[in-house]
Amino acid sequence: MKTPVKATLIAIAVAIVLAVVGIVYAMSQRAAEPTAPEGEKLQTVRTDSHVLDDGGADAVTVVEFLDFECEACGAFYPIVEDLREQYAGDITYVVRYFPLPGHLNSTQAALAAEAAAQQDRFEDMYHRLFETQSQWGEQSQETPEVFRGFAADLGLDMAAYDAAVADPATLARVQADKSDGEKLGVRSTPSFFIDGEPVVLEAWDDLEAAIDKAVSENAVSD
Repeated sequence: MKTPVKATLIAIAVAIVLAVVGIVYAMSQRAAEPTAPEGEKLQTVRTDSHVLDDGGADAVTVVEFLDFECEACGAFYPIVEDLREQYAGDITYVVRYFPLPGHLNSTQAALAAEAAAQQDRFEDMYHRLFETQSQWGEQSQETPEVFRGFAADLGLDMAAYDAAVADPATLARVQADKSDGEKLGVRSTPSFFIDGEPVVLEAWDDLEAAIDKAVSENAVSD
């Protein structure tokens, strides 16, 4: 097969996969509804949430519930990075864990990120996990040694890393994020909230449109 033809077929296959992911994601988003117990306040952000960009007190707050192994999250990763740069100073960007049961490495990846966070290296691990997702995702068993290798590559204190991964409190921190997400109606990843309100995504540029709208309205109100 000639290379141009092969490249075209690959491109078509990738487009089909992304389209299917997008359709399934959009359907699950429309089905999500908050389910907090009566009298309990829904929280998209907590004091220990991981803030990638802090736009200040008057900024629009964007929260993403993510699963590092989720292919849709991986597809949104470059989009998110572009939006973080585009709206720098106008938004506060927060990420929270939501490992899905169908992804065997999702919890291990979250533990690695949280262990890195304890050494103030959360964002470095965040980038490494998404940039390497194709290498460790969709495996038949957990591969914690892969994430330990990432920690070593980042120059983390490995004794502290190992202790953090083994500490039940680290897993509890990950599960606390997921519990909040479930109460907020999160059913799939990535799920986004802007100033506490869920964003319904039906196309790849819906997140940008929602952020732009919120930032514009925020500027007018100021």
